Amino acid sequence: MRVNRLDHVNIQTTRLAETVRFYAAVLDLEAKDPPPPLDPAEVRWMHDGDGRAIFHLSSPGSLDAIEDINIGEDTGAIHHVALECSGHDLMVERLEQLGVRHRLNHVVAVDLKQIFVRDPNGVLLELNYRQGQH
Repeated sequence: MRVNRLDHVNIQTTRLAETVRFYAAVLDLEAKDPPPPLDPAEVRWMHDGDGRAIFHLSSPGSLDAIEDINIGEDTGAIHHVALECSGHDLMVERLEQLGVRHRLNHVVAVDLKQIFVRDPNGVLLELNYRQGQH
């Protein structure tokens, strides 16, 4: 048995429309309806350019089969979500145009450029740009 890759991250939010807009505008992800019986008014899946649902965004109470959390309290020890990206300079430009606060970092030893940004729910995103993907 092995884990092949991270499948998705679910973010439970009381600010669904704003969160959808953030992931669409900042990360250029496409909002799509979830599969039935999930209600698209309460759950949106944010897909990357290859059609993978990277983020599942859900309103409290919308995931009957899964235990709801107390937003801001029960998320455990998760500090951030890291995404491998390309187009570093374009992302910095986009964040500046959108007025989104962000922090830049460069891990010189491995030539890894990073951008740290928070979504509307306070979820910290680490956008990683490896050598050759800047």
